[in-house]
Amino acid sequence: MPPRQAYRLVQQEVGLDGDPWRNLATFVTTWMEPEARQLIDENLHTNFIDHAEYPRSAEVERRCVRMLADLFNAPGETTGARCQGSSEAIMLGALAAKWRWRKAREKAGESTERPNLVFGGDVHVVWNKFCRYFDVEPRIVPLRADRFTVGPDDLEPLLDENTIAVVAVLGTTFTGQADAVVGINDMLVSVRERRSLDIPIHVDAASGGFVWPFIYPNTHWDFRLEQVRSINVSGHKFGLVYPGVGWLVFRDREELPDDLVFEENYLGRTDPTFTLNFSTGNSDMIAQYYMFCRLGHDGYGEAITAMKENAEFLGGRLRDSGRFELIGADGEQLPLVCFRLTGERGYDEFDVAGQVASERGWMLPAYTMPPDAQDVTVLRALVRSNLGRSAAELLGQDIVDACETLDKKGGLHPDMRKRVKTGTGY
Repeated sequence: MPPRQAYRLVQQEVGLDGDPWRNLATFVTTWMEPEARQLIDENLHTNFIDHAEYPRSAEVERRCVRMLADLFNAPGETTGARCQGSSEAIMLGALAAKWRWRKAREKAGESTERPNLVFGGDVHVVWNKFCRYFDVEPRIVPLRADRFTVGPDDLEPLLDENTIAVVAVLGTTFTGQADAVVGINDMLVSVRERRSLDIPIHVDAASGGFVWPFIYPNTHWDFRLEQVRSINVSGHKFGLVYPGVGWLVFRDREELPDDLVFEENYLGRTDPTFTLNFSTGNSDMIAQYYMFCRLGHDGYGEAITAMKENAEFLGGRLRDSGRFELIGADGEQLPLVCFRLTGERGYDEFDVAGQVASERGWMLPAYTMPPDAQDVTVLRALVRSNLGRSAAELLGQDIVDACETLDKKGGLHPDMRKRVKTGTGY
């Protein structure tokens, strides 16, 4: 098959996918500048793991980790890694916690069987994957119908000598809110003093790590809290880079056990590796470095602030319509709008999502909350950099117009419901 014909064949196939610009479910970046895309194109063929042949790329990784450590207020010299999204970063961070726990138990002559990890029902599914893949008992705090995050009083009853870490989420997938990280830290300090259990916090800042430092700078959630030992963040979310770069940052070098770092010399020189995968491209990491250079601290602050202001504008339009109540808008939250219908109507949130898609092509997710809040159904619209004020105004009107249509005709036919976007998006 000639190359142009093969191109058209594949292009026609993927062209049937949805429009990323109208995808309100996804957290990931869907637009970058031409210069960033050029750098991505120029580095697609370079292998990140081959430090001998691409030493400057290895230096770029170290620079990015140092910048993030500074952003997250690391107290001194630290270490970390570029990862395949936050999923790999979470796996590696949790493995480090498990290794530290096991080493401490072995030193004390205690059993290393039955490790457990404590977290709330508001976590990303990757935490359940880690527990299953690496034989760790998940101890999960269920949510409530009136609260969709967790705090110290929820978590403490689940702690014991086999707890490898507590997970705190900064910007949940479900509502964009944050767990009570300060309260969790204070509780763990108290547990350390009262019960001699030094249990670390891993902060899952996949979404919030590039948000809170810029619009909530006085909120302590990072290495300013003494029990926070590791943090993951997704560069491809509010780090403003295409999928899929993630980052793992440790509080200090001692938090990364030497046993998890491998030395290999078959790519030209001896290099340490701390990854789950091996070969992967440089391009997304180079794009992240470009964004750091392009925007700097002030530029990121302006970009995130603009997203948050547009989210507040959209939320205000929906609230003022009298049809919706907002969830989490009265506190610290990601640049998004989480909302649900008010009162009794002849349709529900899934109907709204389907009608908006049918009338205007917006991919607006509707979903039920995790247990024990599974009876709560919400809609959620991410407000990313490509959704400006005029688009937010149009979206708000489109949602209201869809409700007016549903007022007249009622809920969707069951066949139409099957086409509704029901996942939370990632």
